[in-house]
Amino acid sequence: MLLDGLGLVTSFSTVTLVGAGLIVGLIVGALPGLGPLMGIILLLPYAITFPPVQAMGFLIAIYVGGSCGGAISAILLRIPGTPLAAATLFDGYPMAQKGRAADAIGIAIAASALGGVFGGLILILFSPSLAAFAAGFGPPEYAMLAITGLTSIAAVSGHSMLKGLIAGTAGLLLATAGTDEFTAAERFTFGLFELSNGFSIVAIVVGLFAISEMSHLLTGDDLLDRPKLSTARPGFGTVLLVLRRWPNLIRSSTIGACVGALPGAGGVISSFTAYAVAKTFSKSDERYGEGAEGGIVAAESANNATAGGALVPTLALGIPGDAATAVLIGALLILGVFPGPTLFEQHSDIVGGVFLVYMLANIALFVIGILVTPLFVHVLRLRKVVLIPTVLLMCAIGTYAVSSSIFDLWVMFAFGLVGLVLRAGGYPLAPLVIGVILGPLLENNVRRTLLLSHDGLSIFIERPVSATLLFINIALLLCVVFFTMRRLIAGRHSDLSQEDT
Repeated sequence: MLLDGLGLVTSFSTVTLVGAGLIVGLIVGALPGLGPLMGIILLLPYAITFPPVQAMGFLIAIYVGGSCGGAISAILLRIPGTPLAAATLFDGYPMAQKGRAADAIGIAIAASALGGVFGGLILILFSPSLAAFAAGFGPPEYAMLAITGLTSIAAVSGHSMLKGLIAGTAGLLLATAGTDEFTAAERFTFGLFELSNGFSIVAIVVGLFAISEMSHLLTGDDLLDRPKLSTARPGFGTVLLVLRRWPNLIRSSTIGACVGALPGAGGVISSFTAYAVAKTFSKSDERYGEGAEGGIVAAESANNATAGGALVPTLALGIPGDAATAVLIGALLILGVFPGPTLFEQHSDIVGGVFLVYMLANIALFVIGILVTPLFVHVLRLRKVVLIPTVLLMCAIGTYAVSSSIFDLWVMFAFGLVGLVLRAGGYPLAPLVIGVILGPLLENNVRRTLLLSHDGLSIFIERPVSATLLFINIALLLCVVFFTMRRLIAGRHSDLSQEDT
C-alpha cells in the first residue's frame, strides 16, 4: 500500500498542500477557541476540490498542526489554544516565565513531531489489530477508560489534592447540564434553550484560562512595560532535549496512540493521562508543574500520537476516533471514497497515500514549526496594554465562531469570573476542565453498563478488558498515593532539618 501511494504523495502539489495545511493548523491551534476541528471545517469546501490524497493531506496537516499549535499560546500566554494543550501549560508557561520560552516551544514542537511519527508507525504497522481491539470495546470499557482519565486529577492538583478533587467534582456536576441522553429530560437548564446541549467546552476553557488570566494581568502595574527576552527563536537542537527523555517519549506516545485508537476517547484523555503517568514516575528533582521539560514532552507527544491512533478506526472501520476524524470521514465520502475494510482492498493506493501524507506532515511539522513560531514568540514582546485587548478579541471571535452563539460569549465571561474566584482560593483550574470533558463519557457508559448488566457492578470484572482497565486504575491510584506520601514525608524531613539548622 505504501508503494502504491508513493507516487501520489511525491508530487509538488501534495507537498505544498501539506505545508500550507501545517501553517493553517498552527495558526488555528494557537488562536484560543479555534483548534484543528474548526480549521478542518472552515477549509473543507476548499479541500474537496482536490484529488483524494491531496485533499486528505491538506486536512490531515491541519489536524496535525492544530494539535500542536495550542501549545504555543499555552506556553506564551498561559492560554491553551485548544483543550489538547491544557496539560502543556502546567510546565510550559512556568518555563517561559523563567526565560526559556524558546526552549519550551521547541520541546513542544519536537515532542509533537516525534509523537506523531510514533503514532504514524502504530497506524501503519498495527492498524488491523488495533482496529479490531477498539471495535470490541463496550460501555464497561469506556466507563473504566473515563475513570483512568479522571485519575489524572490527582496528578495535576498541585499542592492540594483536596482542592483539585473539589474542582474536578464541580466539573462533573457542570457536565450534567443539558438534555439527558436516555430520557430526553432537561437537567439544570433553568428554561434556557441554549443550555439544552450543555455548556460549550470551548467557552469554559477560554473563560477559565484566557479571560481569568487577562483579568488578572489587568490588575498589574506593568501594563505599559515592554517585556524583554534574551532568546526568542526555537532551535533545531531542542530535539535533543526531547530525545534525552526517550522513555517518557515512548511511554507517552504509546498512551496517545492506544487511546486515540478508541473511538470517541480523544487527545484530552491521552495528554492528561500521559502527564499523570510521567509525573508519577518522575524523579523528585524534576519538579513537575514548575517548568519540567518532561511534562511538556509527555503532554505533546501523547496528543499528537493520538491523531495517528484516531485514524485507525477511521480508515479501517469507518468509525471516527474523535470529532476531527468524523469530519475527515465526511470528506472521504464527498470524494467518493468509503472508509472501512473494503477501503484497504479497493483503494490501497489511497490508503498508502494517506499513511504517507500523515508521516510527511509530522516530519515537516518540526521544520516548519521551528521556522514559523518565532512570529508567535514576539507576542511576549508586546506591551500588555496592547496584548490584553487583542487576546480578548481573539477569544471572543474564536468562541463565537464555534456555534455562532452569543450565549457562549456570556458563558465564556462567566467562567472568566469563576476562574478568578478559583485562583483567589488556590484551586487548580485543570481538574474542572477534566471533569467537564470526561463527565458525559463516564455517566453515559456507566448507565449503559448497568442497563446491560443483570448482576449490578459485577460486569466490570466479568469482562477481561474492563477488568484489566479496572486493575490499571487501582494501580495508578495506589502509585499516586504512594508517591504523594513519599514527597510529603521528604518535604517534612526537609523542614525539620531546616529548623534544626
